[in-house]
Amino acid sequence: MGGIEDEDKVPFEEALNKTGFGLYSYSLISVSGLVVIALVCTAYGNTIIIPTSACELETTTAQRGILAAAPVVGLIIGGVLWGYLADVFGRRLTLIISLISSAAVNALASISVNWIMLMILQFIATLLSSGQYSMAMTMLSESVPMIKRNIVVLLVGSIFLLAQGVMAILAIPIIPLTFSYELPTLGIFWNSWRTLLLVYSAPSILSALWLFFMYESPKFLFAKGREIEVLNILKKIHRLNNLGSKSEYNVQSFVVETTTNSGSKSAKEHILPLFKSPLLKNTIILTILFVFQQIGSFQVWLPTITNQLVEILDTGEGSNLTLCSILRSSINAPPDPDAVPCSLNITSLLIVLAVGAVQSATNTIISLVINRTGRRNMMMFIAAFCGLCGIIVNLVPNAIGSAVMFFLFLIGIVNMGLYTAMAVALFPTYLRALAVAFTMTGSRISAFASVQILNQLLESNCEVGFYVFSAIFASSAGIAIFLANDRRP
Repeated sequence: MGGIEDEDKVPFEEALNKTGFGLYSYSLISVSGLVVIALVCTAYGNTIIIPTSACELETTTAQRGILAAAPVVGLIIGGVLWGYLADVFGRRLTLIISLISSAAVNALASISVNWIMLMILQFIATLLSSGQYSMAMTMLSESVPMIKRNIVVLLVGSIFLLAQGVMAILAIPIIPLTFSYELPTLGIFWNSWRTLLLVYSAPSILSALWLFFMYESPKFLFAKGREIEVLNILKKIHRLNNLGSKSEYNVQSFVVETTTNSGSKSAKEHILPLFKSPLLKNTIILTILFVFQQIGSFQVWLPTITNQLVEILDTGEGSNLTLCSILRSSINAPPDPDAVPCSLNITSLLIVLAVGAVQSATNTIISLVINRTGRRNMMMFIAAFCGLCGIIVNLVPNAIGSAVMFFLFLIGIVNMGLYTAMAVALFPTYLRALAVAFTMTGSRISAFASVQILNQLLESNCEVGFYVFSAIFASSAGIAIFLANDRRP
């Protein structure tokens, strides 16, 4: 294959396209996926920690609801801040700082002496990790050729969906362990759930170490006007992506683009464009879509729900009940004298893994057809279909059938990746990380209330929870129609 033809001045996107897609691209996809797993282990690890720590910390239903909601508050407060920092100081450096600091605090939570200390430390850890998803997605999308951008963002989104399953895999060999070592200085016992918290900090450390060997987003540097650094990075990316090839990267300079931003703007000037035409419409619509996407609140309680489902079905009863009827039966059932208190059934953790695998596989399939259907059309179909499945959960008087409808409803969480991909496409580079973080913050604010509400409804009026949240999600299809149709002919 011949060398690349010399160019005097080329647009940045063309220069990025010339770097190709190879080893560096695959490495960046992999580290982005690991960052997403690190975020989930930090921010959502409490979905497994809460039920398994309940006996030692003596938490009530209300206290468990607060524990589940505390990380959501961290996501709300920190998301926009980290997005702003990433747009000012760079994606890579900001991401490394976020990963190391959140891992340290999450590990410290393993020695919590009571539920309040656990809540505070997990809140801080999540606050520090809250921007990792948007920063990783932004860095990835800005470092690969345009033709591959949709696919790689959706593939990393698939890893995000599988991450709760990864948490379950890590928990399966650890949670059943019965060891308990007293730490008299702290007045606590070191046991399996505390060990699991340490394990959940490991992906963050590994991600930070990996990122030391990666390059800053060339698109970010270009937006800052640092052309020499951009050229050096693009040449290195080209060399790694074309190992064994004699092709040369001969781009010498770039066509100056009006979107290039020197980085001298104040925070106010940096944020205001999101609320002015022509970006205001996209900001409002994407924020509403994220707010209406509350399937994540059901995912928070998925290990608990599946555990109660398995326990009832193991007794041979409840086969003719809906999922909500089974949950009520589990709550009202007398305790099993042979059951280990405050533990999760291995079968229930495997179901969590299976749900994550199906969500991830669905997202991967979407990534293969998304260019034909368009992101907008696909997320409209998913919202309508999965929202309807959530409503049907209450109408199927069969345990397996009702559970299947519930799991189909959970597949709707794949829309998070589609919303993110739309945000990446619709906002300019110098606002991208902030825009993704800001629009996602709407989902996180409403999730704080949703987690609390569902915690109570699953015990008192489960059916209402499914009807309301499913109908809200289904209505997203009507909101998304106002976005530009990005289907390719």
